[in-house]
Amino acid sequence: MTQLSTQSNFAVPDEFYECLIDAHRDLSAEQSHAMNAALVLLLSNHIGDMNVIRDALIKARATVEHAD
Repeated sequence: MTQLSTQSNFAVPDEFYECLIDAHRDLSAEQSHAMNAALVLLLSNHIGDMNVIRDALIKARATVEHAD
């Protein structure tokens, strides 16, 4: 069973962030949300391990539940 890696796997993390911001450029809020949903589905399919995906969903939700 693979575990969720929360350490950066990017040689240049800023490059990923720049690509993500560029992908959202000039999109409406609705389009941006839809793109994020499509990205989550595409990457989840690529991962294909439900244990890893469940762990990622739990951790991601915790970041917004405790942000208030």
